[in-house]
Amino acid sequence: MASNEAMAIAKKQSKLSYQIKKNKACYIMMAPYFIFFFLFTVLPVLTSMALSFTYFNMLEWPTFNGWNNYIKLFLEDDIFLISLKNTLIFAVVTGPISYLLCLLFAWIINEFSSKIRTLLTLIFYAPSICGNAYMVWSLILSSDRYGYLNGILIKLGIINEQKLWMQDAKYILPCLIVVQLWLSLGTGFLSFIAGLQTVDKSLYEAAALDGVKNRWQELWYITLPSMKPQLMFGAVMQITQSFAVADISIQLAGNPSVNYAGATVVTHLLDYGSTRFDMGYASAIATVLFLLMVGTNKLVQKILGRVGE
Repeated sequence: MASNEAMAIAKKQSKLSYQIKKNKACYIMMAPYFIFFFLFTVLPVLTSMALSFTYFNMLEWPTFNGWNNYIKLFLEDDIFLISLKNTLIFAVVTGPISYLLCLLFAWIINEFSSKIRTLLTLIFYAPSICGNAYMVWSLILSSDRYGYLNGILIKLGIINEQKLWMQDAKYILPCLIVVQLWLSLGTGFLSFIAGLQTVDKSLYEAAALDGVKNRWQELWYITLPSMKPQLMFGAVMQITQSFAVADISIQLAGNPSVNYAGATVVTHLLDYGSTRFDMGYASAIATVLFLLMVGTNKLVQKILGRVGE
């Protein structure tokens, strides 16, 4: 009899309604965030997915057209396939490299004193918040002999005439990748700095007694497992940045770029959404990009789950 009562109480306590009543004050405090998150994140994503199955030009009411947008996207739209290829190259190259650079620089900077660490953090973080970064790189990559890169290479005798860095299809994507890496030490970098500050120093002493012999073992067995939340946050930010590249391409290579060499999924999305106002097709592009990001995040979660094993 007592066991049945205990099971009934446990079942009651496991219900969502009971948990909400028990933690009512907490839910009330979180309600504003949940409301705004639903209105400005969840609802737009769901709306975009729904619109991806329609023809919608913003002047007429959306009309259902089934899978036509997706069929056109993968079987008829050659520019999208080029954009997808460029985006995947961006993600594969800049994502892991920028993530490792953020972690490496944060680990090195963390070894300095407080004042030097603050100064170095500002120096490394500044490019990601610099509004004139594109202007700097447009001067460096200028196609005439007065461009900094052309001038230096000509002076060193590496090239005999100026290169059209942003007008030659074979140079556009590598140049954009370099610029993206330069801008990549952003929020993820700051989260790594913060995570390294929270690691309990006594763990290193205990690890030394257990046989940890060098800094690399400390990093793998102590530091990284102690900052898994920051590692996950940094991974999400880097994945988002690498898949959502658009401003760099538009500002430096133009939209459209030469032979679409600098086109990405987001620039293709902006073309249909902001220029052609074909919102149904643009929503299909956005949905594909969203699913790519979600799938990549799930993969990264599994990889980071093995850190320290």
